[in-house]
Amino acid sequence: MPHQGEILQEAIKNSGISITRIVEELGITRPTIYRKFKDDTLDVNFVQAVGKIIGHDFSNDFTIIQQSTLPFVTNVTRNAVSQPVSVRAANNSAAEMDVSKQLMALQTKYIALLEAYNELLLKVYGPR
Repeated sequence: MPHQGEILQEAIKNSGISITRIVEELGITRPTIYRKFKDDTLDVNFVQAVGKIIGHDFSNDFTIIQQSTLPFVTNVTRNAVSQPVSVRAANNSAAEMDVSKQLMALQTKYIALLEAYNELLLKVYGPR
């Protein structure tokens, strides 16, 4: 059974969209996405971002058993709602989504910065 990185790679290949376009839109480098292809598990926000770019829904690509063991999947127990949801709760949820997007953007920028720094070190000092 292929792992998540392989599933992501196959979906990108089947989409016909270039890796260059995907990494530019994500704000990451090519080596980063190639490392992601080797990962057994991937961050759900990263997978969703790639899915938006290539127009692919990854929720159907992972089996229920596989999804239940993933680090980014949380099991949510849903109870019947006896009272209507307040506007305040909806705003909190939207605010949490906004914070989550900001955090993902910062993480992406941080990784890109680290990779640029490593490339600079290699240029200045050469390989070991």
